[in-house]
Parts: sequence; C-alpha cells; structure tokens
Amino acid sequence: MKMGASKSVPQESLHEFTVKDYRGKDVDLSIYKGKILLVVNVASKCGFTDSNYTQLTELYNKYKDKGFEVLAFPCNQFLRQEPGTSVEAHEFACTRYKAEYPIFQKLRCNGPNTAPVYKFLKASKGGILGPRIKWNFTKFLVGKEGKVISRYGTATGPLAIEGDIQKALGEV
Repeated sequence: MKMGASKSVPQESLHEFTVKDYRGKDVDLSIYKGKILLVVNVASKCGFTDSNYTQLTELYNKYKDKGFEVLAFPCNQFLRQEPGTSVEAHEFACTRYKAEYPIFQKLRCNGPNTAPVYKFLKASKGGILGPRIKWNFTKFLVGKEGKVISRYGTATGPLAIEGDIQKALGEV
C-alpha cells in the first residue's frame, strides 16, 4: 500500500473523485489539479455561518487568481443546520455572502452514508478526537496534487489559515 492510502480509501488524491454540483450534475475534481483547495462542510443556520462564509468569500476573492479555490459541501448532519435543498444552500451562499466558488450537492460527512470524498479527506487527516467530522465548517487544505495538507476545526476561522494558504501557493 502506498503512503497516504488507507484500506478504506483506495484513492490517493482528491482529483480522483467525481462529486455532484448543487444541481446534481457530475463534477470531476481533476479539473482542480494544480490548485490549492479549501474543502469545507457548510451550513446556513449555524452560529459559525456568518463568520465562515464572510471569511471564505474574502479569502477566495483575494487568492482566486493565484490558483486557490474553495469547495463548499452543504451538510445537514449537525443539528439539521442545512435543512433546505442543495439549490437553496447555493442560493443562500451566493446571495447573502456573494460566494463565487462552487457550492456542491448536500452530502453526509459521517456515518454509513459518508460521501466518498469525505471518506478520503478524513482518512488523510484525522481530527483531534479521531477522523469524524465534529461540526459544520471543518476545513481541509488540499495541495496542488490533491493531497490533504492540513485539517482545521470549526473554531478556526478561514482567515486564521491564510498563512498556510499562502505557503501552499508558494507565496511565503
């Protein structure tokens, strides 16, 4: 078994996955090869929603032309704080927070129906208390080759990891 692989996750790169956009259309994540990604499970009715979406938009606007992309995955697993449809989650982020980065189809981050892309992320970088995603707005910084660099909990705001993003982009 190659380094970085896990028995439960044969993929070695985020770029090997296909996910659904908010309308249900397939998106091959290999289109993000060569970019630094921040993958985030988002929710519209969480106490962390305003600060995270505001900072995600700020980071995206600052670094999008330098090879940075935010990939937002709505998730309703944490106190049902993303109750609407994938389309509603997309409209919320784009209208209220001017999100121009992709908002994908709602998925599950934990449990028996965990989306394959989240199985990969969690297998790559476990959290302090193990691999489970604990709450909304858990962030994974992914390098240009599709490998997870770092994982950040809910309480770590997007702007707090700006230095890590700069380093990944080769700016530091």
